[in-house]
Amino acid sequence: MQRSVVNSYELRNDFPIFRKKINGKELVYLDNASTTQKPNSVIDSITDFYTNYNSNIHRAVYQLAEEATELYEHSREKIASFINVRPEEIIFTRNTTESINLIAHSWARTNLKKNDGIAITEIEHHSNIVPWQILSQEIGTRLEYVGIDDNGFLDLEYLIDLISKKKVKLVSLSHMSNVLGTIVPIERIVKIAHENDIPVLVDGAQSVPHMPVDVKKIDCDFLVFSAHKMLGPTGVGVLYAKKEFLEKMRPFMVGGDMIKEVFKFHTNYNEVPYKFEAGTPNIADVVGFGAAIDYLEKIGMENVRKHEIDLTEYALESILSMKYVTVYGPRDPNYRGGVISFNIADIHPHDLATIMNDHGIAIRSGHHCAQVLMQRLDVPATYRASFYIYNTKEEIDKFVNAIKEAGRIFKI
Repeated sequence: MQRSVVNSYELRNDFPIFRKKINGKELVYLDNASTTQKPNSVIDSITDFYTNYNSNIHRAVYQLAEEATELYEHSREKIASFINVRPEEIIFTRNTTESINLIAHSWARTNLKKNDGIAITEIEHHSNIVPWQILSQEIGTRLEYVGIDDNGFLDLEYLIDLISKKKVKLVSLSHMSNVLGTIVPIERIVKIAHENDIPVLVDGAQSVPHMPVDVKKIDCDFLVFSAHKMLGPTGVGVLYAKKEFLEKMRPFMVGGDMIKEVFKFHTNYNEVPYKFEAGTPNIADVVGFGAAIDYLEKIGMENVRKHEIDLTEYALESILSMKYVTVYGPRDPNYRGGVISFNIADIHPHDLATIMNDHGIAIRSGHHCAQVLMQRLDVPATYRASFYIYNTKEEIDKFVNAIKEAGRIFKI
């Protein structure tokens, strides 16, 4: 049964890391856009696998191997249900970055040609820029950047113009910015793209962990995200692709388990999704990801989203009241995720992060793997605070007070 609301104080008991002290103070962890903490149930599931089920998968008929395979595939089923797709459309990778690279290698190199355009945006993570730059260098495709306005919203008119005039052959964009928190109207974009026979790749690294994402409703062709940003272990990523795409795509990596038959001079590949999962996978952590999905399902993703809107609204109200603070991105929390990037006068982001650490507060400072966006904002870096289910308003108060202390220290 789903909880009706998120009780952060209660949930924190499930996360052993919050027993840790930083400089003698309780840990306030506000770097969730980078990675999230892990509940006991996820940690225990990994220990349980190695204690009771450790074996390779898909390769043997003895009981232990069959049990390990069942656990691994059950996680695939959970993840598929979580985003409302078929299990055979879920490919396990190491992370979101690898998932995008898989598409760039296995789909784009076959389906795109010289002078074909790829639409990306100024808010993209480097992982959704560099693979397309390399593709452009190798086969001559063109990158078309969609800009943002001063509030962090995409220039939708320009993107729609690119699509409707068929100036691009692929749209690849983030559902939610990891810096600005901007939530992109992805359903509208996909609908227009499909009306013009243009496929869409959605980087869901920030959206899938924080809000309900129904792939059938969105109807995107590709969706990528990572376990570690949604209570799961590091080293597990997900690529969703429509089955008709997967069946036509070439394998990204080759070797064991992705084959059906190997002869001296040719190979018959395995069926999807196994065609894209070469070698022994990260079995235990995939099982741990299944436990993370269970945990989030019990809370309910609508409740996760409501909690983050509440926290973001509370934090923005306090931060925006300080005249020396510049906040980037939409002001309305209904149009942004639980991510707030900001700068304070001429205090270097690393200096503020150090002051925060003295208070036991973990925030991110730097360019956040989004240097194209930093160039658009005309700043070298920002501070970033990002929230999740275990964060509280009391922690935001500590965070805001630390900002005020930094203002006093630097006399601004």
